[in-house]
Amino acid sequence: MDEKERIIIPDENGEEHLFDILFTFDVDETEKSYLVAVPAEQAEEEEQEVFAFRFEENEQNEDDLTLYQIETDEEWDMIEEMLATFTDSDEE
Repeated sequence: MDEKERIIIPDENGEEHLFDILFTFDVDETEKSYLVAVPAEQAEEEEQEVFAFRFEENEQNEDDLTLYQIETDEEWDMIEEMLATFTDSDEE
């Protein structure tokens, strides 16, 4: 079994939640990076709640990420397309 990359994301109340990163991708045209993750406790469930963020790596510490909410329909469309490609290739 592959070891999944994990990330801790605090919610608006400051509580920390563990997520499994499904995949990350970069968009060359915009030079932005994105990650798609699911809560670790849902990782083995058939139905999972999927979260997506735009991120930037900290130049001094590559393990330290700054996450941003997805705000535009164009970004959501792109993420949904990548997620569909990821789930299609994962089923093969």
